[in-house]
Amino acid sequence: MSVQNHKKIIDASKLSLILNRLASQLFEKHNDFSNAVIIGIQPRGKVLSIKLKELIEKNYNISKINIGFLDVTFFRDDFGRENKILSANKTSIDFIVEDKIVILVDDVLYTGRSIRSALTALQSFGRPKKVELLTLIDRRFSRHLPIQPDYCGIQVDSINNQRLTVRWKENDGEDAVYIYKKDGKN
Repeated sequence: MSVQNHKKIIDASKLSLILNRLASQLFEKHNDFSNAVIIGIQPRGKVLSIKLKELIEKNYNISKINIGFLDVTFFRDDFGRENKILSANKTSIDFIVEDKIVILVDDVLYTGRSIRSALTALQSFGRPKKVELLTLIDRRFSRHLPIQPDYCGIQVDSINNQRLTVRWKENDGEDAVYIYKKDGKN
């Protein structure tokens, strides 16, 4: 992605503060994580969930947090429609979710359809005691389904012809969030 036509709305410093706040909220609610697990929604929730796990373990001296990654491609309501080409990612959940509190993690909550897909896919792994949702960014005026995050890094009000891109240093060379119009202009 070229960033020349994109407006940076969150830089690395602010993103670090947001991540530390979210990690703190998770620790306050779940203490030692003996009854809670973190599951990142593939692909963009994976990096976020790893970062949160590392922050919690480092900042709060928690030794073992179960973390998994869930692919929702084949559970999407647009799967097989409109000649869309979808590429699947790998699901990796090597622990029991039965009677656990599952914290689903995704980078951007937009229409809510990915979260609905994740809830359906999660049923394949058992019946959690409770499911919570953590999103880095909530595009709150774009929802198609009645889904709201339990933990939210920041709310961004954007119009439908705008897109948000979360960039991670590990994959994209920087930690930042950009906004741009779908046609590529600001």
